[in-house]
Amino acid sequence: MIDGANLKDSVRTCNMVWLLKGGNGRNILVDAGYLDTSKTVDKNYVRPDLVLQRIKLSADDITDLIITHPHLDHIGGINLFPKAKVWIQKDDFDYFVGELWQERGNPRGFEKNDVRNLIEINLQGRLKFVKGDNIEIIPGIRVFTGSKHTFENQYLLVNSKTDKVLIASDAIWFYYNLDHLLPARTYVMDSKAYVEAMKRMKTLVTNPDLIIPGHDDLVFSKFPTVAEWIVKIAN
Repeated sequence: MIDGANLKDSVRTCNMVWLLKGGNGRNILVDAGYLDTSKTVDKNYVRPDLVLQRIKLSADDITDLIITHPHLDHIGGINLFPKAKVWIQKDDFDYFVGELWQERGNPRGFEKNDVRNLIEINLQGRLKFVKGDNIEIIPGIRVFTGSKHTFENQYLLVNSKTDKVLIASDAIWFYYNLDHLLPARTYVMDSKAYVEAMKRMKTLVTNPDLIIPGHDDLVFSKFPTVAEWIVKIAN
């Protein structure tokens, strides 16, 4: 799963979404999980709207949904949150709905139905395009690009009361990637860019423990538990 890793090493994978609770009443979800479990070996997967109920939040309470990239396990549950504004990088959107499906495109990890859902959300007026790198899209939330996990995926730097938290999503799959500066073996469009992005991330936070990868089960042992399979990363 990690290019250049020691074959004696191992990682435990999982699927995550992230909830950002603002003092202004906004409940922001980063990524939407997925619905179709037929293509995954993760038999313990639970839909994000059901997990949110464990901390007394409903799907309708989500005001904003930030999509880091349109792989099926990050965008498939987008229709679970019908009242949310949906944020996505414009270049990633354009590639996802267009060039990806042309003759030379590689649609592995993507689903056509997610294209349809995203276009419908745009027709509803709920889709918000982000254009570029190092942009504050919501007060206290700044997005960055350049890792080339997908055409133009984004990761987030979030101001908490105590420190800055960097939600890498799949710009880092595992802590192992970050510790060894090694790219993921698959689902990476530019391995060099992927590594350079990780180096950049280390300059954006004062506490490297607050760089959060997208699929590492260790997240759930590093931070305090607040409900079943929910941990609190920062205030």
